[in-house]
Amino acid sequence: MRRSFLAALMALALPLGALAQTVELAGVKYEAQTELGGQKLVLNGAGIRYKAIFKVYTAGLYLKDKAATPDAVFSTAGPKRLSIHMLREIDANELGKLFTKGMQDNATPEDFSKSIPGVMRIAEVFAAKKKMSAGEGFSVDYVPGTGTMVLVNGKVQGEPIKEPEFFTTLMRIWLGKNPADSQLKDALLGVQPQGRSR
Repeated sequence: MRRSFLAALMALALPLGALAQTVELAGVKYEAQTELGGQKLVLNGAGIRYKAIFKVYTAGLYLKDKAATPDAVFSTAGPKRLSIHMLREIDANELGKLFTKGMQDNATPEDFSKSIPGVMRIAEVFAAKKKMSAGEGFSVDYVPGTGTMVLVNGKVQGEPIKEPEFFTTLMRIWLGKNPADSQLKDALLGVQPQGRSR
């Protein structure tokens, strides 16, 4: 009895990040922890983007500390990562256009205008890629002092996007007032977990 009580106390004493679990979605695994910019990040949440009844991609959000609201995500210090894995083929140029529209729909005109260099860079990356096939993936990494980096299949695409507002503006596609998918928004915030935890 005493041993189980002590174990419960130790679990409560652990930071939230230590309780993160690996999540599997449509055959894609998101590890409980990753490393970016020399710091450990925890899986805040992961989910599936649906278009009608079709699964389009999975997404996982990594932060230094757990955050349950969009504002908490945006204000969390340290590196951040959004990792996306495609579940079906999609025209990459079209994907870039959808991201641009998503940013416009969720950012103030002022914030969007500050992010235009980054928006153009993202559009160029996807235009050059032509298409994203099922099984391929990309991530958007933010490292303080360096900027936002776009990686396609693990390879960095060009120089970091220096504008500090860009990562937050991009994240509003999924976490803003008009998100691409409200269930995915909840999943990324850890409010409504999807998939199997391990």
